[in-house]
Amino acid sequence: MEILNECPVCKAQTFENFIKCKDFTVSQELFQIVNCTTCGFKFTNPRPGPIEIGKYYESSDYISHSNSSKGIINKIYQVVRKRAINGKIHLINSEVGKSEKSILDIGCGTGEFLAACKSQGWKTKGIEPNDSARSQGINNFGLDVEKEEVLASLTERFEIISMWHVLEHVHLLRTRVKQLYSLLNDRGKAIIAVPNYTSADAEMYKEHWAAYDVPRHLYHFSPDLIKRLFKEEGLTHIKSLPMVYDSFYVSMLSEKYKSGSNNFFSAFRNGFMSNQKAGNNPERYSSVIYIFQKD
Repeated sequence: MEILNECPVCKAQTFENFIKCKDFTVSQELFQIVNCTTCGFKFTNPRPGPIEIGKYYESSDYISHSNSSKGIINKIYQVVRKRAINGKIHLINSEVGKSEKSILDIGCGTGEFLAACKSQGWKTKGIEPNDSARSQGINNFGLDVEKEEVLASLTERFEIISMWHVLEHVHLLRTRVKQLYSLLNDRGKAIIAVPNYTSADAEMYKEHWAAYDVPRHLYHFSPDLIKRLFKEEGLTHIKSLPMVYDSFYVSMLSEKYKSGSNNFFSAFRNGFMSNQKAGNNPERYSSVIYIFQKD
């Protein structure tokens, strides 16, 4: 395990314990999430290092790598994902001109989103650390997908860089944000989706909230601090959008973690209530899409 001695956002060195969560997916180990007493940023500490972390992804339940349809929750995820991909395509099409359709998807998983982009005339490139998921994207869709190490040597520039529930997994957080800046064209946009621990469902489920997902989720973002981090690296926040379906999926997993069984009625009710409490504020939803533009 590695221990962070300074906050990834403000570099302060004083933390307090925030919440202790269990790895329900793989190891059943407990992990501590700490709170920076200076800026309030929350992160998993101690955490597995870059080499050690791999074993915590080795599960058929980790669907972004396995693309599994096993079990009712994964079946529901597969159905909802198709609709979500259509929404993502609409979003990126609305953010660029017709002649500027180039996208880099970091953490592209098994490639379904990038394949949809390709079918819409986008010039696509993917980055995926997991060997199995990367192979599926290449073999199933003929995508250009590279290992994560390639990021540091890329010379291409993109109009859009997307990270859908990926930034929270990256060990070198500020380094990654700097890479986003360097890989974007002038006025290019980074589209970043992350869980939101300030949501009502996070408050409801506490240590059972599935989107803490320790130790795979190294960081736990609030709207204010993710915007601060990106602003400091030259990326200005343009707007935030809600991921409406996430509260239901996260609540289904959270119910399973809390009670040991699938209580779909409670999960649907709590997901619905979370969205109702968020109302017209996109930054109160279970997951939030942030759009940043290169200055």
